[in-house]
Amino acid sequence: MIKIMIADDQELIRQSLHIILNNEHDLEVIDLVGNGKEVLRSVRKEKPDVILMDIRMPEMDGMVCTQIIKEYYPEIKIIILTTFDDDEYVFNALKHGASGYLLKGCSVKELVDAIHKVYNGTAMINENIASKVVKLFSRMAQSNMVLKVDEKNSQSLKKTEWQIIVQVGSGLSNKEIAAKLNLSEGTVRNSLSTILSKLELRDRTQLAIWAVQTGVIYRDFEE
Repeated sequence: MIKIMIADDQELIRQSLHIILNNEHDLEVIDLVGNGKEVLRSVRKEKPDVILMDIRMPEMDGMVCTQIIKEYYPEIKIIILTTFDDDEYVFNALKHGASGYLLKGCSVKELVDAIHKVYNGTAMINENIASKVVKLFSRMAQSNMVLKVDEKNSQSLKKTEWQIIVQVGSGLSNKEIAAKLNLSEGTVRNSLSTILSKLELRDRTQLAIWAVQTGVIYRDFEE
């Protein structure tokens, strides 16, 4: 059973989604909340598997809430479900760790499919949003956002560290990287800190951009 939390400031939306999703045999809505602060309070108690998160909510918006949840509960999957498809919203949602981005005009089947896919570790984005994401990353790659890393620094990286970089560049979470490389989450977390220090990069986002721009994600670091 996939446990779901619905976070939206409109009661009609919350109740409608509750009825729709509870009709699915393997989905269970465990809580309905109206703002980001309520989400954080509820998450500690309910531990949902998937959160359907609106962007604009009182007290704390969905973007800030997503960032906090992914920092402390990285295993929880978040699908942004909103009416907004602005570039900034899409980019920030993905940057802060959302696994999906759907518009409220999506069909019930699309929503249910998205829940199953993110629960199983796959990202899910509306078709019209997907093209926007491609354009966003294309602009980033062609812009002046080129990250320079000293070659001597990259030469000091170990094989496992290169493998972790590939997965970060592919958008995997620490938990997913650990499972794929047969490492503990603690090892992945510590290795990431070491990698960032060696490459003199600020954060995971910069590391992912560098991995894409340099083509590292297409290299094979298996023995």
